[in-house]
Amino acid sequence: MIRYAREGVQDVPVQDEATNLLVIADEVRQALAQGRPVVALESTIISHGFPYPDNLALARNIESTVRTGGAVPATIAVAGSKVWIGADAELLERLAQDRGAEKVSRRNLAAVLATGQLGATTVAATMLCAHLAGIRVFATGGIGGAHRGAERTMDVSADLSELARTPVCVVCAGAKSILDLRLTLEVLETHGVPVLGLGTDRFPAFYTRDSGLPVPTRVETPEQAAAVARIHWELGGAGLVVAAPIPEADQLESASIDPIIQHAVARAEQQGVTGAGGTPFVLDVIRQETGGRSVDANVALVLHNARQAAALAWALASPPRPVHQKAA
Repeated sequence: MIRYAREGVQDVPVQDEATNLLVIADEVRQALAQGRPVVALESTIISHGFPYPDNLALARNIESTVRTGGAVPATIAVAGSKVWIGADAELLERLAQDRGAEKVSRRNLAAVLATGQLGATTVAATMLCAHLAGIRVFATGGIGGAHRGAERTMDVSADLSELARTPVCVVCAGAKSILDLRLTLEVLETHGVPVLGLGTDRFPAFYTRDSGLPVPTRVETPEQAAAVARIHWELGGAGLVVAAPIPEADQLESASIDPIIQHAVARAEQQGVTGAGGTPFVLDVIRQETGGRSVDANVALVLHNARQAAALAWALASPPRPVHQKAA
């Protein structure tokens, strides 16, 4: 059952059960009500991705990039027992400075809301909250996936199961290259999640444009991705991965980054770092061993994804072009 989140000007409908939990920024609300493009953004990149004040500058830069693309940014976070769809300047500052912000996925979203903690949303939680608010496009860096050795440990990111259940397009630079990308693609295929390569036949690997694995479906433009998404949803499908490779000028060479990744993963195993702390630990080792070049690549790919997501949101907001069929 659907009802309006608040009384007021052309309010956007949200899921009835979540109405009292969402605080939708006026700009986001009006854009959704008027059918204008909106791009959801995660907040863990602010709280757990970069040090202060670099994280705050990046958050603002990502939002600015979405605006330059003609869409409205909606950074999602949890605070004061509410989900904020479009974090304001004060909340962005809190997320950037408070190192105790909880990392929020679907599994602990209710607990963080119940306790009133400050929470930064992961890919899975951002997808869920974006869907509740009526947002169809989400830009991030790279999705989570099946970790190396997942066939033994069953360590598979909730991002993949969220893609299988929540109808949101996730624009990303593939999955993080510290993962088992072949197994990640297998899990996505099993769950019926379309993986679209934006202008590429190869599945990107975060820091590099080519993981060595083929992408299941190639599309040339965000408009083509939007056409696939519309039909996928008409068929009752859920999430889609729109894989946009890091710009060529910003990628790291596989020959140099792959050994570093392997060493970082090995160090995490040796020190017993697993679970939610595993990925930040490995990424920090990579940062140290690349002299910060991995951070520069990360920033470049996130901004590139934000640009592509704005274009995709525009395509989904526009009326679909008619399909001309040949006469029988």
